[in-house]
Amino acid sequence: MKSVIQNYGSGDLTVADIPLPTLQPGGLLVHNAVSLVSAGTERTMVELAQKSLVNKARERPDLVRQVISKAQRDGLIPTIQTVRHRLDSPVPLGYSSAGVVIGVGEGVQDFKPGDRVSCAGARFATHSEVVFVPRNLVTRLPDTVDFESAAFTTLGAIALQGIRLADVRLGEVVVVIGLGLLGQLAVQMLKAAGCVVIGMDIQPARTRLAVQLGADQAVSSAEELRAMVSQLSEGHGADAVLITAATKSNKPVVLAGDIAREQGTVVVIGLVGMEIPRKTYYDKELVFRVSRSYGPGRYDPEYEEKGRDYPLGYVRWTENRNMQAFVRQLADGKVNIKPLVTHRFPIAEATRAYDLITGKTGEPFMGVLLTYPEQLPATRRVELSAAPAQEIGHSSTMKLGMLGAGSFTTSTLLPAIKKIPNVEVVGVCTATGISAQHVAQKFGFRFATTDEQDVLNNPGINTVAVATRHHLHARQVVAALGAGKHVFCEKPLCLNEQELAQILQAYQAATTGQASAGKNGSQHPRMPVLMVGYNRRFAPMAGQLKGFLAQITEPLVAHYRVNAGYIPANHWTQDPEQGGGRLIGEVCHFVDFLTFVVGALPVEVYARTLPDNGRYCVDNLVITLQFANGSLGTITYVANGDKAFPKERVEVFGGEAVAVLDNFRQLELVRNGRRQVIRSRLGQDKGHQGEWQTFVETIRTGTSMPIPVQELAAVSLATFRAVESLRLGQPVRL
Repeated sequence: MKSVIQNYGSGDLTVADIPLPTLQPGGLLVHNAVSLVSAGTERTMVELAQKSLVNKARERPDLVRQVISKAQRDGLIPTIQTVRHRLDSPVPLGYSSAGVVIGVGEGVQDFKPGDRVSCAGARFATHSEVVFVPRNLVTRLPDTVDFESAAFTTLGAIALQGIRLADVRLGEVVVVIGLGLLGQLAVQMLKAAGCVVIGMDIQPARTRLAVQLGADQAVSSAEELRAMVSQLSEGHGADAVLITAATKSNKPVVLAGDIAREQGTVVVIGLVGMEIPRKTYYDKELVFRVSRSYGPGRYDPEYEEKGRDYPLGYVRWTENRNMQAFVRQLADGKVNIKPLVTHRFPIAEATRAYDLITGKTGEPFMGVLLTYPEQLPATRRVELSAAPAQEIGHSSTMKLGMLGAGSFTTSTLLPAIKKIPNVEVVGVCTATGISAQHVAQKFGFRFATTDEQDVLNNPGINTVAVATRHHLHARQVVAALGAGKHVFCEKPLCLNEQELAQILQAYQAATTGQASAGKNGSQHPRMPVLMVGYNRRFAPMAGQLKGFLAQITEPLVAHYRVNAGYIPANHWTQDPEQGGGRLIGEVCHFVDFLTFVVGALPVEVYARTLPDNGRYCVDNLVITLQFANGSLGTITYVANGDKAFPKERVEVFGGEAVAVLDNFRQLELVRNGRRQVIRSRLGQDKGHQGEWQTFVETIRTGTSMPIPVQELAAVSLATFRAVESLRLGQPVRL
């Protein structure tokens, strides 16, 4: 299918052919009929993308400071790689569309295929032939509302939320500054609510259109506006002022304060400068509000992505209920979209629409729509190579299929994998298709897909890398083992003991099946290799540390300090259902490293945390581990430190020797009063390439597992027991 994609690194805006998105629980697949191009938000995004790197930096000095801090902390090379990756990530454009439901996800009861709907949300209601949209970002359309009008629903909800914040009443005087699409929609809804409406825009054509659509008056200058407000308010001033303009200047905010009455309300809906003149706003005791998009629920993943609605008795107007209310305005004829539409482009010619809104054509415009073919795209897979992968049987060369292609995969894993010989990348699968297509082109995969079965059941793939969100790991690992594939799973391996048992059972079944096949002489078996992305033990400095400790025969004491940094509670990794929390999702790394260092399995764990103050979840932890050989390990994992400080430090004591590994950039080894320091000046090597070299070599040669399965199981189990220890407040045996 076709989709409009923006690349922030190159500035290229393209109409790309990508796989259809996956139908997921809690949402709908919608075949778009029409989508609306935002002349404000999208123009800003496109213009920023097309700036030089220097000008991008000038626009975002906050990000420049983050880059400098990362370079000081992690080194120059990793920082450059991170910046390049971020700039190279493709972004789908668009956030307001309308079309027909073609698929209903699990848990959605009130929609069916064939329903006509309007859709909202960046990343969801994009300029694509087919989109996946969560339930709370979809509104059903009555037959009387056409798709072109419905494509304005998101902008209508944004305007309506601003009106609600203004809290206007019948007969009140309301001024709308900025008569673009948002302003024109606000004018019509305010008039339908019985307000006296005055519009202002520097373009006379827009003021004439506002009067045509119902405004009592509309003017083109600040002087005219002051006079008109005084006249229609009998000298009192406007009860409310809505600012829907788009400008870096704070002149609209100054003007709004001048024309508002005492204790009036100013609501900013558009993107404007907000340097508030204190004297004016203080003297009149004005209320100043900034409207957050299209209503309560916006930016809340519990509401938008999981479909958990707010009770109507407590939150009357959520973003979805605002969308419904706007659609009713359309159905009742109180808002007329037709005069606002100036241009229509088929999706295949979408770049012309962006030439228009960025001013390249010099042509005036208002509402710009993209239209889509009635015929439904058929494929969830796009071939990038004419030569299909051949069935490989038990080839020792790695033929790789990827499940998931997020930021870590594309910035770290795949660049490391591409440096290793005897690896052929075959297929990549993601839920949206956009990242799959981009990754396939960038790293040379033969196909991109949104159907994981294209990877799992492909006879030309013998190894599956699972790099999806954490809650999918166990199911996909079990499926890949069941399909006879070698498996690399990014951490964590799973989220609970039940999933761990399923994985171990699947691994046992796979190894038993291969052993049986070899005994019968039907083929030359290769036992499946199960690997988890515990990369740190494969770092060069980790190997040197391990070698230094090899001659010590007594138990060790090891401490791993992690300055992890703050992650908000609504981030997906903190979600118990998707991420499992940071203890299970990330602390497993450090449990594995201590297991590697001391050379024994953990047998007991005791975890304590700071009281949860609502900000840090349970992300400030101290965990004590006892190992089978008597060694002790502690992990101090904190989210309340400064991210500018280096993230990781390991200290190991034993046999009258000390080893200190500082952020994988310096290793200090001390024995018998002699001190050796090993440094990496350009940046960290945290073992990502090393783990894949080992993984590939294991598959090629049939050597022993890089990390024994019992260690993989023990590390996961230790994190589950740590969660239990937090609950019980006492040590727990594994």
